[in-house]
Order: sequence, then structure tokens, then C-alpha cells
Amino acid sequence: MDISPPTTLPGTPEEARTQALAWLEGVLTGERDPWANLANAAAVLFGCLPGLNWAGFYLLRGGELVLGPFQGRPACVRIPLDRGVCGAAARTRSIQRVDDVLQFEGHIACDAASRSELVVPLMLGSRLLGVLDLDSPLPGRFSEEDVQAMQAAAGMIASACDWALAALDPAD
Repeated sequence: MDISPPTTLPGTPEEARTQALAWLEGVLTGERDPWANLANAAAVLFGCLPGLNWAGFYLLRGGELVLGPFQGRPACVRIPLDRGVCGAAARTRSIQRVDDVLQFEGHIACDAASRSELVVPLMLGSRLLGVLDLDSPLPGRFSEEDVQAMQAAAGMIASACDWALAALDPAD
């Protein structure tokens, strides 16, 4: 298992996504602890994908999203399911790609520099575990290809972990 960082930065968005998924697979292989995997996943995504100012996870606990491992500036700790882009993704269990967060009613501005956001529900079968959240200071930063790659990443992460080791909501 090679968990060392890439030796060169990717040149194109496609190369960045490919490199992120390959490196992510490497850091997840053989490790089942959710906290370790989420921490490494946040670092991989933040390190590989250009134009991000935040990458991390919010986990479902007590009927709300609670901040998990991340890379970036300090963030909001708790997000109700009826607020923000993360809450919308968790509540609807659907991917939220927002080109301009200033136009998203109820957006929660943890970092005033953020202008676009991509949130992918972290699911294990029909069970909602939390969300993968990516923020960018660039309006319209996230493409349909980013959506597909981050959906694949969320699936890899969810299936790589033994969620019994995490204090998450038991049902959903």
C-alpha cells in the first residue's frame, strides 16, 4: 500500500480527479477505522483537487450533522438538517452542487471566501452516515465530472470503514 503523496501535481482537472481517486484508494486499503479514513480522505481531496478552500466531512449524530475530519479553515461544528447546503444534501440524500452559494437560500457561511460548494451524501446502502463537503472560493468550480468522481469517492470511503467504530446515529 502506497500512501505517499503524488510526486507531481496534476495538470488537468481530469488528471486531478484520477490522481485523487487513486491516492484515496491507497490510503483506504487495509484500514477500517472511520476516523483515520475520513482524516486521510480529507487530506487527499484537499491536496489533489485544485481550487478548494475546504474539504471534509460532517457526520450524522443526534439528528444533526456534526463536524468530522477536514482540511481548511475552522468550520461550523453543528448543522441542522434543515439548514445549508450540507443539511439539504443530508435531508434529501442527494448531491448538492451549488455554483454560487450566495444564491442558495439558507447557505451557512463558515468561510466567507467560499463561493461554490459540492456536497455528496455519505451512504452505506440506505443508511445516511453524513456528507462529504467541498468548498471553493471560485464560483462555478465544480463540474459534472467532479460530481461523478466525488460520488465514487464517497462510495469508496463509506464501504472502506467499519462504522461500528464510530458514534453515529444507529438508524436511517
